[in-house]
Amino acid sequence: MQTKDMIATHPDVKGNVNQDLLQFIDAAYECAQACTSCADACLAEEMVAELRQCIRLNLDCADVCSATATVGSRRTGSNEEVIRKMLEACASACRLCGDECERHASMHEHCRICAESCRRCAKACQAAMKTFESVDSAAAHSGARTSRLGAHRA
Repeated sequence: MQTKDMIATHPDVKGNVNQDLLQFIDAAYECAQACTSCADACLAEEMVAELRQCIRLNLDCADVCSATATVGSRRTGSNEEVIRKMLEACASACRLCGDECERHASMHEHCRICAESCRRCAKACQAAMKTFESVDSAAAHSGARTSRLGAHRA
């Protein structure tokens, strides 16, 4: 709720929010936290050597999610191409991390929780990307070249 409240008050947004992007921002920050905690828990496991790839993907996913959520939270000006590309990268990072954590989920509860968080975030990425694609498609079909900031406001 705080994300929506904060972004809705932005002078350029004036209450017009992109609900899918808002949901992504919250899911991405949650995923970043889960991945950071999972990596730390993996480091404490006796079988840490077998979890090296999991730790690496956890840390990469946490960084990508955090950076993407931060860029998605910015509403001054427009940088839709970068947001779209970052959402694509975030979805990939979440898929890879979620798949790796799933491999360890039966042995490590932290990996199960992290995998679930990664799956939620990947879905939120896809939903947010669709809001950008639908406006891009409409603009391409109409031949219009207008600022789409309003259509993508979070």
